[in-house]
Amino acid sequence: MKIGLAGAGHLGKIHLKCLKNTDFTIAGFFDPDPETTFLVERDFGIKAYPSLDHLILDVDCLDIVSPTSQHFEIASRAISKGRHVFIEKPLTETITQAETLVALASKHGVKVQVGHVERYNPAIRSLQDIRLSPKFIEAHRLAVFNPRGTDVSVVLDLMIHDIDIVLHLIKSDIKSVSANGVCVVSSTPDICNARIEFENGAVANLTASRISLKNMRKVRLFQEDAYISLDFLEKQAQVIKIGNDSGDDNFSGMTIHTNEGLKRISIEMPQIMINNAIEDELKDFYQAVCDRMPVTVTIEDGLKALRLAHIIEEKLTFTK
Repeated sequence: MKIGLAGAGHLGKIHLKCLKNTDFTIAGFFDPDPETTFLVERDFGIKAYPSLDHLILDVDCLDIVSPTSQHFEIASRAISKGRHVFIEKPLTETITQAETLVALASKHGVKVQVGHVERYNPAIRSLQDIRLSPKFIEAHRLAVFNPRGTDVSVVLDLMIHDIDIVLHLIKSDIKSVSANGVCVVSSTPDICNARIEFENGAVANLTASRISLKNMRKVRLFQEDAYISLDFLEKQAQVIKIGNDSGDDNFSGMTIHTNEGLKRISIEMPQIMINNAIEDELKDFYQAVCDRMPVTVTIEDGLKALRLAHIIEEKLTFTK
């Protein structure tokens, strides 16, 4: 199965390296920048196509790793030709564009997977055998400043990763959203905090910054029977469970007295299977196309995350 790459910038080069470890046959790439085209063709030994349309006509699938502003145009052209598409997050710039892509994908019967890569992070994947029903989620995503991401706000650049995780974990309609932020080095907010309340009573408190002195990607889940700490950067998970006293003399955890009686606290460290998340999502995309099975992160998931991101931006009060 042949795949082409649209956009060979920093992340595009990472995708090319990962695609080499999948079962895809890499037909080539297209990038509008002549210097980038020359360097990638030379360094990767991969064919550069003279135009996007030439590339689309010669492949079965297209991997879109271009700037967000180009996602809609590229994806719509590929989908209209019946090509399966992997598209980096955020799905598109606008809700209307995303809705149009959803309709196009349905019309042409193609697979579209969105690159919300944290779904493949080993920290969260280690929880697959644990019942998750969070009542409160707290996320901090901090990054050292990089001008590459400033074409969009910090909400679409960084926070959208955690928005997707929250929507994946909390299966409920949104009740209310509030947000605030600060512009420091960009014309759009570089720091943002958002509070999302759901109809089922769950709450998510998300903080994202792209002007931190250090990188951090941590999520904490609080639910009725457990506190779960996830470190996406260090790829670690910790599960602290609270249960009734079972009378087991061999119990090695902590015992505490509460108003509801004796409770026992146990700490578990789920097994972490280290992986290359980008490589895994591309392999998953390949398998979904080959087996005609649903993709893991659907275009509808991408639309939901984008909708909430735009609500947060609309609610955002910020200072420059």
